[in-house]
Amino acid sequence: MLKKNQKAPEFTTPNQHDEMIRLSDYLGKKNVVLYFYPKDDTPGCTIQANQFTALAAEFSKADTVVLGVSKDSCESHQAFIDKFGLKVDLLADTSGELCDAYGVWQEKEKDGVKKMGIVRSTFVINKAGDLAEVIYGVTPEGHAQAMLEYVKTL
Repeated sequence: MLKKNQKAPEFTTPNQHDEMIRLSDYLGKKNVVLYFYPKDDTPGCTIQANQFTALAAEFSKADTVVLGVSKDSCESHQAFIDKFGLKVDLLADTSGELCDAYGVWQEKEKDGVKKMGIVRSTFVINKAGDLAEVIYGVTPEGHAQAMLEYVKTL
């Protein structure tokens, strides 16, 4: 698992428009809130995406871009964005490489059944490319507001 103050793992991954997004594109320009979630259009993931969307303008004022990541396809991400009018880019990590690099692909247990899945997690990456904040096991409700307050301190 990653820790604060280390370099964020570089990535190149397509967004909902199948455009390649690179962490290096933001170095020296923007802070990045990189949040991992299990699946498009599920209850917790929808709460989280809608709350980040509601605060999109404030994140922008704080020189911060918000990127959501799941293993869903670009098409699934676009449908999720269209359904809820989301204003965040969603990255399609269909290979799981990004999930592995950030340590969010873990064994989870639900109702006594163990299986691998994305642990809802958030990483705040500063303009220098360092991990300013690392949170594994995020609760969706109110998380976007907490991240906004945090990036305002950077």
